Amino acid sequence: MKSQTFLRRACWMIVLSGVLVASFVSAQQTTQPSSSFEPVVGQPGKDVVWVPTPQATVDKMLEMAKITAQDYLIDLGSGDGRTVITAAKRGLKAHGIEYNPDMVELSKRNAVSEGVTDRATFAQADIFQTDFTQATVLTMFLLPDLNIRLRPTILNMKPGTRVVSNTFNMGDWKSDDTQTVSNCSSYCTAHLWIVPAKVDGTWKMPQGELKITQTYQTFSGTLGNTPVSAGKLSGEVISFEVGAAKYEGRVNGNRIQGTVRTNSTTPFTATR
Repeated sequence: MKSQTFLRRACWMIVLSGVLVASFVSAQQTTQPSSSFEPVVGQPGKDVVWVPTPQATVDKMLEMAKITAQDYLIDLGSGDGRTVITAAKRGLKAHGIEYNPDMVELSKRNAVSEGVTDRATFAQADIFQTDFTQATVLTMFLLPDLNIRLRPTILNMKPGTRVVSNTFNMGDWKSDDTQTVSNCSSYCTAHLWIVPAKVDGTWKMPQGELKITQTYQTFSGTLGNTPVSAGKLSGEVISFEVGAAKYEGRVNGNRIQGTVRTNSTTPFTATR
């Protein structure tokens, strides 16, 4: 009798173990990305539906950003990884941030196929909860309201950072350049912004106080009592005119150094 009871208990232990193992495997299968996953245009995502950027537009975006091997590119909402992989094939390190784990795994497989795993990396993450400010080039294909939500963070990135968006703008922050790809049927326009240095405020110069009111990459103001015109920033590079004098220089935090041209060219320095 005792042996029969022991056998029954042993059988139940085996059955229970099998159920637990099966449940664990099933849970793993439902939470782990599928190796056979194939994306579908229009599939829902966290913030937008997925639509791939045409390869011609990817090429144009990277061309406008003037990427070099010294750059570090981050793609926000990297989808199937094509922008990151294209950049990596051109010699620079690139990283994709994507919320959908299946898309992340697909991107990694694509990077393996293209032989760029040493330069192309991907992470499953929320773009609004991830630090991407170390990028020197930022690419994205997001809706305007998402671009505007990201705009404050982008404007605090290092001056000179190039930001390129497929199709969609950033509200009243006008692009520095916009180009449209020929022989392209949809999503064929790329916008480029260059993060400007922050120059708003009062600067001291030998000629008097330079007061600047900045709006993104443009600004107005006065030098003494004379209006400033044609105020423009391209990253750290600054230019403006005061009457017939043309000023060009470079912003380094609270210091501007450059030259002023009238009948001759002389150096100038401004401090804030």
